This record gives sequence, structure tokens and C-alpha cells, in this order.
Amino acid sequence: MKLDHEVVEESNDDDSDNDAKEEEEVDYDTTPTVEPIEDGIRHYTNPTIWVGVLPDTLTGAVAYKSAGEIHAFLDKLKAWNIDITYCEASSEFLSGHVPVLFAPAKDGDALKDVVGNVSVLLGLPITGCMTSMQGTLGPYFHVGNKLYAITACHVLFPANGDNEDYKHHNSAPRRDVVVMGDLSYKKYLGEIQVHIKVLTDSVESLERRVKTLGDQVQGGINIKESQARLAEYEAELAKMHTKVDQVKKFSTKIKRWSKLKDCVIGFVVWAPSIGIGNAPHSYTRDFCVIELYKDRFRHMVGNVLSLGPECTPSMLMNLMYNRINVPSEFKYPDNGLLPLNSILTIDEVNNPNSLNLEGDCIHQVIKCGMGTKITVGTLTRFASFTRKYFLTGNMESIELPILPHGPDHSPFSRGGDSGSLIISAHGKFVGLLTGGMDRGIDEFDITFATPFEWVWKLVLNEFPGANLYFDDLQAFFTDVTKELQHVLSKIESSLCLNYLKHMAGVGLWP
Repeated sequence: MKLDHEVVEESNDDDSDNDAKEEEEVDYDTTPTVEPIEDGIRHYTNPTIWVGVLPDTLTGAVAYKSAGEIHAFLDKLKAWNIDITYCEASSEFLSGHVPVLFAPAKDGDALKDVVGNVSVLLGLPITGCMTSMQGTLGPYFHVGNKLYAITACHVLFPANGDNEDYKHHNSAPRRDVVVMGDLSYKKYLGEIQVHIKVLTDSVESLERRVKTLGDQVQGGINIKESQARLAEYEAELAKMHTKVDQVKKFSTKIKRWSKLKDCVIGFVVWAPSIGIGNAPHSYTRDFCVIELYKDRFRHMVGNVLSLGPECTPSMLMNLMYNRINVPSEFKYPDNGLLPLNSILTIDEVNNPNSLNLEGDCIHQVIKCGMGTKITVGTLTRFASFTRKYFLTGNMESIELPILPHGPDHSPFSRGGDSGSLIISAHGKFVGLLTGGMDRGIDEFDITFATPFEWVWKLVLNEFPGANLYFDDLQAFFTDVTKELQHVLSKIESSLCLNYLKHMAGVGLWP
């Protein structure tokens, strides 16, 4: 008598032997291939021409006229029964480093309050892939057709590193530099959502006012005044709706910056070791040079600072006119954008030609940093002597001191502002922000900077022919434009070829 599982085992052995024999007897070369068969009737749709148009730019009448002209052209080619469809979309180039930084937002632009963190203007928040530090991108410059920028060295190199001169070699891994970082990105998204909530609240408030005034007009209450105010509020409401829509679309685009690998904008190519009290002037040497990917910066306008939304026209006017000898030719820059035009020399720093209301010789300066955005400060004609204490001894250095400016004495800088370019009210390069005297709450009573005139001399020694000014941006970005046009032409050629193949396949063309 056998158990059930023993019988099964014997049966399986027999089946395996039979399968093996059948396997050996099958000649797969003579086995006919399996071919698909159709079940039912095949239906063909007309070939379709897709026409891309920018959102909110095409009316029904224009589309009807355009479609008629396209059909007339196709009739000459004896190509009939073709559908034409219009699709709202914006074309974007497929470059190797995406997404692209935004163009500057002008005064009145819906995005002016939110675009700063991803704009090509001065003050771009950055971080390195090898450190946890966050800082700010300083001024741009170019050598030949290459684009570079300067920032503080300690932002991109670890504090416990070797502190040796660094030069990038093509055979070595790159020290990548990215826009923002995980923490900054999340904070930025939160700020955008808060801004949308504020705008939405404004819309709801305007809607209530419009309804109230509409009821007054319907009820014949103070009709003339109510109608005038109603028209004003309706126009303001329409503008606010448009603004909300634009900011919401922008917040969707910003999600493309969520992955760190998509936020790389360049890599460090040169970084002299950080030094204190460097001869002959005893300045602090704390800077590095980044080579930027030009395709990310194709909207750039040069070294330009946005004065808003933190710095309103009235604030800047107060900055300029809070003096005895006011330069009467000063005007608020067009669109709130301040272009830089020259370097403030050490001699000019030491001999300011303007006085504050107390009669002190000063320079008023401004900067945009990751930590405090736009702030205004006071640069005196007296240098600051600083001493740092180490186990191996003390080190002294000479710094440019910037004091808080304004009635509330809010800080000129805090953590995250290192690398910012400090600018005079007349648009001159003043200094590179490197640190400050800590209040104990991550804010500085006194901000320290290295004179930019000295930093720039060191950069010129390493990069002969370097230039801070971009006289012909169109010519400078010619190589990027040609590359993008080449990519676009390949895409168009591919689409055209596929379309012709389709037309021939359905028998519309011979």
C-alpha cells in the first residue's frame, strides 16, 4: 500500500520523462510562426495637423481663417480630408540642463513677488552638493564665450576640509552648484502658497465689494458714485484674477525644480584657499569662481539687481535722500531694476562724498541675499579690524563694515547671505559679503565684506580678459541659440517625416 504523496511523486517522474522526450522530438525550425488576425472592421480616421499656439492668444475667428488658408494650401497639393486642430501650448527646448532660470520680472508683473529664487538677477540662492551650507550667488562675469560667477568659498567647501587652492580638472568629479537646496526649496514652495492665499483673500474681498456696489446700483442708491466705484473694483478684480492664475501656473512650473539633479547650474572651477589678513592689505580671501551652464541663463540681463518687492521706490528714495548733499539727478530705475556700472574703489570707500543727517561721511549700500532678501545698510569710511582666535594662534584681518540702516535697525544680513554682492546706491560693485558679528540669533549687528576691487584683481590674475559687463548679450548667447535651433530643427524634421509617412501610408499622397 502506497501513500498518496508517493503516488503523485511517481506520476510526476513519468510526466517529466515524457516531456523530455517530446522536447527532443520537436523541430522548432519547421514550426510555423504565429500571425495576428483581425476581428471586425478596421476604421481609419483622417490625418490631423496639430497647430500649436500660445495660451490665450487665439480667437475663434482667427482659427477659422487660419484653417481655411491651410486647407487652401493642401488643396493645391491634392491632399484632402485632413483635419486641423489647434492646441494651446508653449514650446520649450530640450536642452541638457533643465529647467531654465526665469527672466527678470518688471514692476507690475504678477510674478515679481515670487520669481526671485529662480531668476537670473543677482541674489540667486545656492548650495553645494558636498556641503550643508547655503549661500548666495554673487556677480557674473564672462571670458570669451564662457559664463562665470563669484561667491563665498566657505559656502561650497566644507569647513573641516584641507583648505588648499582648488582648480577643477576635466578628469576629476565636478563640485556641482545647485539652485536652492532641499530646505530652501520647501521654504520657497511654502512662501508661494502663502502668497497665493493672500491674493485669493484679496479676490474674495473685491468680490464682496463688487456685490455690495452692484446691489446699490440696482437699488438706486447713490447711483453715480456707486457706478464709478463699481467700474473701478470690477477692473481691479479682473486684474487680480489674472494675477492669481499666473502665480498658480508659476507654482506648477516650480515643481520642476524639486529634484536636486535638475537644479545644477554650474560647477566650481577655481577656489583659492581661504585666508585671513592677506598681504598687502590684510583683507579676508574667501571667494571662489563657478563656471555656469549658459543654457540655464539664456534669459540673463547681466549684473542687475531687482529692488523689489522688499525695497519699494519710497524706501530707495529715502536711502538716497536721507543726506545733506543729495545728488539731484537720481531717479528710481526703470522697472525697479538697478544695473551695475562700475567698481567702487578703495579710495572712494575711504573718502565718501556724501553726508547723513548727523553729518557723518558715509555710503548707503544695498544687497540681495538668500537669508534677508533686499536690505539697506550703511558703509562708513572706517575699516573694521577683526581678530579670530585659534588653538594655533590669533589672526587679524581688515574688513568693510556695514551697519544696519533704518528706524527699526533690522539686520543687514543673516545666515545664508554669504556670497552676496554689496552694491552702492548708484549701482557700483562694493564688496563680497563673507560674514559678520553675530547677535546670537543668526543675525549680524555688523556685516563684514571684502572689497570687491581687490577680489576682482585676483580674479583677473587667474582669468585674463574677464569682463563684468555684457554689452552684447545676443552675440554672447549665439552658441546657445544655435544649439537650441539645431535641436528644434531636428524635432521639426522628425515630425514632418512622420507626417509624410502617414500620408503616404493611408494613400492620400502617391
